[in-house]
Amino acid sequence: MNHKVEFNKIEWIEAAIGFKYKAFIGGNQKIRLVEFSEGLKEPDWCKNGHSGYVVDGECKIDFNGKIECFNKGDILHIPTSEEDKHMVMMDKGGWVQMILFEQIK
Repeated sequence: MNHKVEFNKIEWIEAAIGFKYKAFIGGNQKIRLVEFSEGLKEPDWCKNGHSGYVVDGECKIDFNGKIECFNKGDILHIPTSEEDKHMVMMDKGGWVQMILFEQIK
């Protein structure tokens, strides 16, 4: 069994304007390399849980009206809940790359 995930060999998925990702699924765990950039407009609040690491760049995340800034080197942990619903906000010219770890139900 190969224990190495080679993200450089996985194709980018352009999910929406300002949002693309690469994903690896192993067991009940999904690992995504995501990029958010200017032009991102999330259609609705995300209520899924995520843990992750900001590889590069910066972004703001709106947690139901409370804005938090995340920068290169930061770790984030967002529980799955209505209370922790969130959406990424990008400034003009902004860009961020993160690795996200998510449980698959």
